[in-house]
Amino acid sequence: MTSGQIAINPQTGKLEGKTAKEQTQRVLSNIKAILSEIGLTEKNIVKTTVYLTDLSNFREVNEVYGKFFKDHKPARETVEVSNLPLGALVEISAIAVIEDV
Repeated sequence: MTSGQIAINPQTGKLEGKTAKEQTQRVLSNIKAILSEIGLTEKNIVKTTVYLTDLSNFREVNEVYGKFFKDHKPARETVEVSNLPLGALVEISAIAVIEDV
């Protein structure tokens, strides 16, 4: 399981992206890197939780999310929250399984 990831650039340690779309791209890239370190891919993800500070951003987040997962469709819940760390617009946590998928 990855803890909630926001759009932190690992090289700079700073929040990256001004839009929900840009931040979602960074968040998913970070999740992919975390999984890769233990030999997993996005296909090992079985569930995600997406936290948005504004549900009106769902469409652009969903566009990036769909391109990331392609035909793989893990269970997902999306929740609107009042605030996220560092003023982020998007946070995603993921549960991945270690087995053949």
